[in-house]
Amino acid sequence: MLVSVPPHLSVSKLVQYIKGNTSKKLQMEYKELNKQFWGQHLWARGYFAASSGNVTDEIIKEYIRNQDLQEKNRSDNFEIG
Repeated sequence: MLVSVPPHLSVSKLVQYIKGNTSKKLQMEYKELNKQFWGQHLWARGYFAASSGNVTDEIIKEYIRNQDLQEKNRSDNFEIG
């Protein structure tokens, strides 16, 4: 997800807002999640954030698309089935 954030908003507050609101909406739309995650967190506690500087959105999107391809081509890659 590419996000433009005003300088006064911290990354941690942004992630807290995104996780909190998406969790509420998902649990309202999919009632079975309420039962499955009762008293637990829907999202993991961690997150990753990075700034992109003078790189275009298209370069970032291409990197993300190719990252999956590179991972699939690794010889030590495995799948749990």
